[in-house]
Amino acid sequence: MKKTLVAMMGALALASTAVDAKDWDVVRLAVDVPYEPFEYKAPDGTLTGFEIDLGNAVCEEMKVKCEWVVQAWDGIIPGLLARKYDAIFSSMSINEERAKKVLFSEAYYNTPTGFFGPKASQVDPANPDTLKGLVVGVQRGTIQDTYATENYSKVAEIKRYTTGDDLINDLRGGRLDVVVIDYPVGMSTIIDVEGGDAYKVLGDNVQLGEGVGVAARKRDKDLIEMFNKALATVKSNGTYDKINDKYFDYSIKK
Repeated sequence: MKKTLVAMMGALALASTAVDAKDWDVVRLAVDVPYEPFEYKAPDGTLTGFEIDLGNAVCEEMKVKCEWVVQAWDGIIPGLLARKYDAIFSSMSINEERAKKVLFSEAYYNTPTGFFGPKASQVDPANPDTLKGLVVGVQRGTIQDTYATENYSKVAEIKRYTTGDDLINDLRGGRLDVVVIDYPVGMSTIIDVEGGDAYKVLGDNVQLGEGVGVAARKRDKDLIEMFNKALATVKSNGTYDKINDKYFDYSIKK
């Protein structure tokens, strides 16, 4: 009887393990578009950018099929928790608040935050008084949103945007005095474009957060382990560097 009971318990344990385990043949990756040069749409409508290329390389290393799901940033964590996709591969900075909700991989890049504004601007981000009465634009729910709110909301109006495109368009339309955004994104969409000579980098960049990682649901530890292993491989075998050099003239590898 005891042997039978033990056998039954063992079978139940194996069944439970089988139910809990997931076969990751396909991994759905959420991405907020556009966020050039990390993720954006080519003229033919296909997704491209540093993270798209890196994500595809990582999925190839993991021997899984990637399916990209476009999701607005302000709903990207709720969408993950609602199982609309399996992971977030979209410049999500690792921080303590997010880590309470999701499980992060090791960081795969880390870039500074930059401040951008008109060429004639006298703003020095290190001196909040120089922003007095101005309008500062950020993308809602980002670490730049948190930083600007904590440092400038007493002297300036903080205006939040759902997409990076709307943020940049309002700068170009004269409705913003300062934009706080990832430095490479600002360089790509504000400075290194036609008409970019009307704008400049304001002051010094700042380093925020602990780097960018893949985010998954807390229970999907096996998926994060797969990402960590694959990321380590593409970093060491030259694949990461090749993708990096396609989009940047400096290394962002973390």
